[in-house]
Amino acid sequence: MTKTRTAAMLVLGLMLAQPAVAEVQAQRIPPELVTFEKGLHKQTGDVAIPAAHAQLHLGDRYYFVPADEAKTILTKVWGNPPQSADGVLGIVFEKGRTIFDNVWGAVVTYEDTGYVSDANAKSEDYNQVLESIRKGESEENTKRKQGGFPQLHLVGWAQPPAYDPASHALIWARDIRFSDSATDALNYDVRLLGRRGVLSLNMLSSMDHLSDVRAAAADFGKAAAFDRGSAYADFDKTIDKSAGYGLAGLVAAGAGVVVAKKLGLLAIALGFGKYLLAALAVGVAGMRRFFGRIFGRKNAE
Repeated sequence: MTKTRTAAMLVLGLMLAQPAVAEVQAQRIPPELVTFEKGLHKQTGDVAIPAAHAQLHLGDRYYFVPADEAKTILTKVWGNPPQSADGVLGIVFEKGRTIFDNVWGAVVTYEDTGYVSDANAKSEDYNQVLESIRKGESEENTKRKQGGFPQLHLVGWAQPPAYDPASHALIWARDIRFSDSATDALNYDVRLLGRRGVLSLNMLSSMDHLSDVRAAAADFGKAAAFDRGSAYADFDKTIDKSAGYGLAGLVAAGAGVVVAKKLGLLAIALGFGKYLLAALAVGVAGMRRFFGRIFGRKNAE
């Protein structure tokens, strides 16, 4: 639940963000953070992800920020708790955007799940997965309401799960609604299946940015690749472990609104509204108190 609450707080921050305050935003960014951003080791082209035995072929349209700096962005710049950056291998941004802009960032992680079978790729029932997730909403939202948190509802697929058997990439997106927000959140998942695990690029934005995020997700589905010996086709059932589930199981673990299991890292990167919130000081005092309750609750756990 910790990652879910973090994501909920960050989504609400995005909903308040407005492009019109960009100039005020820049004025409120602490100088040391501006210096930090300018010194980022931005990587373009072919980027190695050693921990995942994979590469991202980003070309010149995107840039990658490595793990150490990515974790600093998540915790020091965007204000997420330290544990939220565990396992993060980097973040991908669109070229021309900074870490302070109100845009998406793709959080890169890898999970040593074992081999996820795609044998039933053509017959997987993702709508059943959707309904199974929704069945747990009522009970969970009762707890959230009692705790002073906004209620969450999985509206549906913003993009139904789609699997490319050639690249072994599974992409899906969910439309998430918060009880106290007029704008739905958009969570995009790109999962690349490998011999021993799954590489994940996870993006969180708002439904207003669906077309932009969808295009980036499609790019990432083609841009990620495992190294020789670690690719999906290299699986050897005599020596390699199996995850014990297929594509629907992968989606079920990652698509829930009220669950954020190991394979379903909700994009903790959505701290884009942090400085925009500061610029929108009028009317956000209550929101800050809400943020405080979330962090207070997490610390208590």
